[in-house]
Amino acid sequence: MPRTKSDTLMEVVQDLEEIKSSLNGLSKDIATVTQQQAKLVKLVDEVKELRELLEEKERVIGGLERRIDDLEQYTRMEDVIINGLDTKHRSYARVAAAGTGGSVAMEGQDAPVEELLTLEQQVVTFLSNKDINIDPKEISACHLLPRKHSNAKPAIVVRFVNRKHKVALLRQARKLKGSSVFINEHLTSKNAEIARHARILWKQKKIQATWTRNGRVLIRLNGTPEQARVITMTPLFTAQDKISMS
Repeated sequence: MPRTKSDTLMEVVQDLEEIKSSLNGLSKDIATVTQQQAKLVKLVDEVKELRELLEEKERVIGGLERRIDDLEQYTRMEDVIINGLDTKHRSYARVAAAGTGGSVAMEGQDAPVEELLTLEQQVVTFLSNKDINIDPKEISACHLLPRKHSNAKPAIVVRFVNRKHKVALLRQARKLKGSSVFINEHLTSKNAEIARHARILWKQKKIQATWTRNGRVLIRLNGTPEQARVITMTPLFTAQDKISMS
């Protein structure tokens, strides 16, 4: 039976309804995607804001850490630290006394005054034998630091009554060249790490020289006599790299 215009018109109407239904579904999908996109943009903005807050807090914390380190270094301005010196003090006798009922000070406790004086006298005597003369009256304190290893020689901290006495001793420290004893400024852990890294650069001939002064680590760049303070650790440098400083 031949198709009539009415049949054709009905098919067109059905097709249009299907297209309309598909468009409605597509509109809903687009609306859903738009909503999800808006949520994603909001989340990205929140992450960006949180990242900025975190960076600001890290800057504040970094500033506080630097201030604390500076204060800690300031308390050590009159100190030197001596490494590699063999000393004998009354702790050995006190340990032996434990076997006969004597009392022994536990590690970390303050040693008796006479023991500290003995340590101080040994330091002064050793330095005198190396033609490094210091007046015991210039020393306000002298004590051992805890050993890093059980078989290591304990480092000795000497505190002077005046900073100029410390500087005078450091100027004579070159007389110890060739021995196993070293005298340096008493640096904080952070500054000691900076100094260690600076020495690595010097050994690699990436800088001319490195030294410390009043708790600061100074270096001399290749090709220039300028002195600069190393503030933060940076990656290993090439010989041509500029070292970040502030």
